[in-house]
Amino acid sequence: MHGVGNDYIFVDTSLYPIDDPQTTAIAWSKPHMGIGSDGLVLIGRSSVPQADFTMRIFNADGSEGLMCGNASRCIGKYVYEHGLTDKTSIRLMTASGIKTLELAVNPHGLVEQVTVDMLAPVLDDASLFLPDGEPLPSGVFVSMGNPHYVTFVDDIDAVDVATRGAIMERHSRFPQRCNIEFVQVRDDGLRMRVWERGSGITMACGTGACATAVAAVVTGRSNRRTRVIMDGGSLDIDWRDNGHVYLSGPATLVYEGDIEL
Repeated sequence: MHGVGNDYIFVDTSLYPIDDPQTTAIAWSKPHMGIGSDGLVLIGRSSVPQADFTMRIFNADGSEGLMCGNASRCIGKYVYEHGLTDKTSIRLMTASGIKTLELAVNPHGLVEQVTVDMLAPVLDDASLFLPDGEPLPSGVFVSMGNPHYVTFVDDIDAVDVATRGAIMERHSRFPQRCNIEFVQVRDDGLRMRVWERGSGITMACGTGACATAVAAVVTGRSNRRTRVIMDGGSLDIDWRDNGHVYLSGPATLVYEGDIEL
């Protein structure tokens, strides 16, 4: 499945347990020699009443991620359309807390859009961003349950995302590495390109879109409702008066299949 080009392999672990998700994520994510993806997502049943389902996400390099907005939206579509729930408001347990998914279902029973309550952004977290140290390019740190560093540029097409992203991801001021966004403010929204921690360049990033919108607001570049335009498509972001950031967009099933472990 993918959310605007941010593609993951999803496994329902109640049917197919994965004993070594780190190694499996590396093997399956390889193009040509595996399935090819940005990572592996495990869907589970929640053992606590506060949540309906659980999500674990492993990047293409095997590292475990804290949260992924696009993957969470895909899970909402999967569990509803596969009859695992009849709820259109789903509580998803992630490594960065419980997120609420609101499903927009058409008359044919298909989920056309999912809105995720991504909770409140954090602009100061010493465990993810050291305030002092080796200089960084001018930017804004935002945690959406995972770390992001947003840099505004004049010409997004002129940015060498691969080179700059790889260097900045592992900068000494990011103790747990970091997702890196490069953003150009345009009349039609915020044009973003992203280097994802553990995966490299991806076509989209849901938490990155949220971080981009927050960074644009705090620097006076955007209103609290905006559209973030990425290589794979656009997502709508609404930083509401309750302090929470809401991420809305489509989720797409590409195919289902079997693979030998």
